[in-house]
Amino acid sequence: MNKYELALVVSAKVEDDVKNATVEAAKDLIAKFGGVVTNVDDKGKQRLAYEIQKMNEAYYYFIQFDAEATVPTEIEQRLRIMDNVIRFLCIRLDAE
Repeated sequence: MNKYELALVVSAKVEDDVKNATVEAAKDLIAKFGGVVTNVDDKGKQRLAYEIQKMNEAYYYFIQFDAEATVPTEIEQRLRIMDNVIRFLCIRLDAE
């Protein structure tokens, strides 16, 4: 199993329960494809580097997980169509 980190940028225009549900949905996707979530880091509301969909701020989450090599592709396909996710990036962490 490889170690990955998913950076998730969630719209600031949504309510707290919708925001939490979006993060939970991302964690459920990881589990659905056989991954194991090891850590969720909530960075809170931060200013965006540039305007996205007429927003200047968004919520940042970093989800670390262990999974097989095919899992990030499956997760990205489903995150792409989620309404409240405005940006995402999944990277493989180096073995230390």
